[in-house]
Amino acid sequence: MLMSLKQELNDCYMYGEIISHQGFGPDTGISMREMIKFDLLQFLAYLIDRQSSPTLYSEISFIHQYLGEYFTPNKLEIFKVERTYDKSFAENPPRSLTYFVKADLSGKSAYTTKGFSKARNLYNIYVKMGQEFISSKKEASQKELDAFTNYTAMMEEYIRSFKLFEPGKGPIPAGKVGNIGGSKSDNKAGKSDAVAGKLDGMKGKLNVKEISDEELNYEDLMKELNTLVGLDEVKKDIKSLVNLLKVKKMREERGMKQPSVSLHMVFSGNPGTGKTTVARLLAKIYKCIDVVPKGHLVEVDRSNLVEGYVGQTAIKTKEVVESALGGILFIDEAYTLTAGKDGKDFGQEAVDTLLKLMEDNRDNLVVIVAGYTDLMKEFVESNPGLKSRFNKYIFFKDYTGDQLYDIFMSMCDKQEYAPNSAGKDYVKEYFNNKVEKKDENFANAREVRNYLERSISRQASRIVELESVSDKQLKTLTKSDLEE
Repeated sequence: MLMSLKQELNDCYMYGEIISHQGFGPDTGISMREMIKFDLLQFLAYLIDRQSSPTLYSEISFIHQYLGEYFTPNKLEIFKVERTYDKSFAENPPRSLTYFVKADLSGKSAYTTKGFSKARNLYNIYVKMGQEFISSKKEASQKELDAFTNYTAMMEEYIRSFKLFEPGKGPIPAGKVGNIGGSKSDNKAGKSDAVAGKLDGMKGKLNVKEISDEELNYEDLMKELNTLVGLDEVKKDIKSLVNLLKVKKMREERGMKQPSVSLHMVFSGNPGTGKTTVARLLAKIYKCIDVVPKGHLVEVDRSNLVEGYVGQTAIKTKEVVESALGGILFIDEAYTLTAGKDGKDFGQEAVDTLLKLMEDNRDNLVVIVAGYTDLMKEFVESNPGLKSRFNKYIFFKDYTGDQLYDIFMSMCDKQEYAPNSAGKDYVKEYFNNKVEKKDENFANAREVRNYLERSISRQASRIVELESVSDKQLKTLTKSDLEE
């Protein structure tokens, strides 16, 4: 990795000199190479958590090895204080990145050989160097991982705002310059053919989302996560967790101590807020970074785990868990498993069986439990075993009216429908009113899906009476189709 990262860094220096010669560099006497190096130095200093690394020896060695600069611990601490403690540091892109973006937008700067814009290439250096920097230490703190996630997320958002993040195939068209600111292992072997056959037979009963190799592209999956409507805090939490797991993997490969990470999670929030969608994506992402060997998702609820006879619930739960080995088990409305208070309910048997199987398969299974926020808190706190295993919470906020409108338009696009101008205005007002008057039964994106289905039904009733129907008429949803 050392030579690979050094080579990529040298390539980035070269790109910097190229765009400088094209007129997109600083005019202050500093070269682009020096500016890139200094910006990276500030970034690494920003990541340092002095509490977790009092000597700074590994940090000093890393900086000297990659950037050719040598610090004493005292001078590095002073540099960190002077350059990065101001809040604005983490809110503004590196100066060198702003020049790379200007060059990309000019149309003079061709894409790199890997198909990235120059700006995206520089971003990739920050990501790889940050991961290497954190993984090189004896222990990585959560504070450092959060700083890394926040800073690279800020850079990504900046590059995306100019549509320069996704890979391309040639020079970027001129005339688009905007306001550019500165400042696992393999699955456990030995499973008998009888068990395998039983699991195959269960696929028709359970909601098992299997995946193909074509679906397992890390860049595409992260792009899909980023393009989900809303969910800003959820995306941030997922990225932070993925960064932590990637660093953990690096440390494992080097025989170093690894941070303790619980992969089991609680997804809390109201219905239709994207919990299942994110879980499906997460299963694939985990497969890409070798956290789970298969990357499939098994979606279940109480009815798939609990049976109404003594001893049958444990068998049923065991079969479900075995079908999820190597991937993620997603239990929706998990609080219903502990809802029975009279001692006659078999939900607790399912919980007890689940906890034992989670321990027996801790390297081969991830469990996500989901449901309403308050009820999920009660569920986790109802059992010490649950509380010790589920300590990572991700909260899914309700969507705003404008976000529901965006979801509606996305659903229309996927199904090849298009509201006309008056229809769009109506839909936006409709969902903003729905959000203002929502009650505890409001189902967020599910409301959108149901509303679209009703609108399509009304459109069908309207156009079926026409003598001839054009393609445009088949696609168009008018205001009358959309009115409730």
